[in-house]
Amino acid sequence: MLEFVIIALGAAAIIAIVVIYNGLVAKRQMASNGWSDIDVQLKRRADLIPPLVATVQAYATHERQLFEDVAAKRTAALAAGDDTAQRGAAESALSKPVGRLIALAEAYPDLKANQNFLDLQNELSDTEDKIEMARRFFNGAVRELNTAVETFPANLVAALFGFRTRQYFEIDPADAATPKLNIGPQA
Repeated sequence: MLEFVIIALGAAAIIAIVVIYNGLVAKRQMASNGWSDIDVQLKRRADLIPPLVATVQAYATHERQLFEDVAAKRTAALAAGDDTAQRGAAESALSKPVGRLIALAEAYPDLKANQNFLDLQNELSDTEDKIEMARRFFNGAVRELNTAVETFPANLVAALFGFRTRQYFEIDPADAATPKLNIGPQA
């Protein structure tokens, strides 16, 4: 009878470890999927920046320093890779000159009326919204993973199989690349 109890407890422990392990794998996959979604949107934003710069450059040729700043920050953001803290800092740094670039349109009425500029601005705004949604999904998935990795008894299984917590992806909301502009007809 004692042997049966020991075997049953051993089987229950193995089943519990398997269930916890599979839950941790699922949470890690959700976090990886979330990061992939963020990465796609950040690359989309980076791809929108050169045509936006070219459009503004045609109207504001004397803003050379701003164009160089945007190009340098874009390169740094693309080079930041998958380190969430480094990538968040680089993307925040990029958002500032891009916001100034878009705000520059206020000084150029012909630019504000340019359909290419308006289309690019709308695409950038849409991409910023998608980045925010992907960031929220990712951070939710990271929160669930981190909670599972740090709570008992999952923390025992996590330590045994090398599961680690992940960093949240943060971009300062004040650094959004699309400031609100009044680009309608002037009264």
